[in-house]
Amino acid sequence: MSKPRAILALDQGTTSSRAILFDRAGKSVASAQRALRQIYPRPGWVEHDPLEIWSSQRATAAEAIARSGLSSDAIAAVGVTNQRETTVVWERATGRPIYNAIVWQDRRTAGYCAKLKREGLERMITRKTGLRIDPYFSATKLRWLLDNVPGSRSAAKAGKLCFGTIDTWLLWNLTGGRSHLTDASNASRTLLYNIHTGDWDDDLLKLFGVPRAVLPEVRSSSEVYGAVHRALHPAGVPLAGIAGDQQAALFGQACFKPGMAKNTYGTGCFLLMQTGGKAMPSGNNLLTTVAWKLGGKTEYALEGSVFVGGAAVQWLRDELQVVRSAEELDQLAASVPDAGGAFLVPAFAGLGAPHWDPYARGALVGLTRGTNRAHLCRAVLEAIAFQSGDLIACMERDAGLVLRELRVDGGVSRSPPLLQFQADLLGVPVVRPKTVETTALGAAYLAGLAVGFWKDRDEIAKNWGIGATFKPVRPPREMAGLRRGWARALARAKGWEKG
Repeated sequence: MSKPRAILALDQGTTSSRAILFDRAGKSVASAQRALRQIYPRPGWVEHDPLEIWSSQRATAAEAIARSGLSSDAIAAVGVTNQRETTVVWERATGRPIYNAIVWQDRRTAGYCAKLKREGLERMITRKTGLRIDPYFSATKLRWLLDNVPGSRSAAKAGKLCFGTIDTWLLWNLTGGRSHLTDASNASRTLLYNIHTGDWDDDLLKLFGVPRAVLPEVRSSSEVYGAVHRALHPAGVPLAGIAGDQQAALFGQACFKPGMAKNTYGTGCFLLMQTGGKAMPSGNNLLTTVAWKLGGKTEYALEGSVFVGGAAVQWLRDELQVVRSAEELDQLAASVPDAGGAFLVPAFAGLGAPHWDPYARGALVGLTRGTNRAHLCRAVLEAIAFQSGDLIACMERDAGLVLRELRVDGGVSRSPPLLQFQADLLGVPVVRPKTVETTALGAAYLAGLAVGFWKDRDEIAKNWGIGATFKPVRPPREMAGLRRGWARALARAKGWEKG
């Protein structure tokens, strides 16, 4: 038997499923990726086919292993990271989903969330979970499924159904239905998990009408949960790490000390600041979330969520067909010094932190006869930076810290004009690491720690290296004027669906 040489990370995201093999230095050995179909049954509704999620993830794992030329015994462990909050319910006996997965972006439960707020329940829910009442999270999606799929509520009470976020759905399938588990980072995104007691909360289960029998067991983020089923690739390899995508990226960026922060520019944008063993409450509409649980110790983070980040780039490319690729968008955006007075608010699925407005909708304002597609491309990138800048300002107030640098990752972090504008807006360096696939890398690190592939976090931290640094160059007064324009544009987008 050969000595293990790599860790396989499964990265199941909103728009694609990926598999990446990493070596001991944290470098990618081989990878594969498949796009995921987006389903929009009604305005504001977003779904995925759970069976397509599984088949695409299974295929990418086999493809990446084939490309690497490694045998199963050369792979030390498998780590899983996933789009969070997305909700799946399936039959325990057959593994068959009872309905499509309801995606984190879905807003169908906005009315129910508004009702809970009117009843004055948000303070209690935030105290227990660190979250806000919003359609974003899993509990209201799960309630909708149990209320709207015939026979599902009685089946759930009888223990015949399984609920899971995507990590749980993948682990169930990878183990051939043997493991119904999640980790603390994913559990903390459901509105059902008490981040202080470390367990599902009976008061919240009663409030949302969720039978405990449907829930997975909550485990740590780095331990052996089981092995890959013998009929799958890589057969028999330990499944040993789980974390929600943003917590995995925080781990992959080696943000192991309180006060360290990262921003992931993916479909959405997610800013997390590590706060150590303290669950720090937010006074500025951010979230308090579990970062990870390791060795019996839970560590926490402050988080701000932007629902539409890179999705705005996709919208410009796929729906408006203004550009053919993200690279063309970058070139056009870099060809003009500014957006020509235009501001885009990409509230296609409402607004996340710090606004939490499910009724907001997209707005494009400040157009003139001279506005061209280059200005529109730049407005899209600037919108991503403006939204992230709002989160950072809130986070600095909550934590009482001044940001010294921002570590960035995710697919959209490959955009130089975006990162330069972000640095100008924040007035601090923006640092992109050598490996921008830090979400998958974080899952690999968690799995590798569980099986001794890496000794400890210090060894992991040594793998982190700078790929590029963007320093601020534009004067603060100029950026303050742009912030004021952004605030005016936001005001026009808020509450749109309320009329």
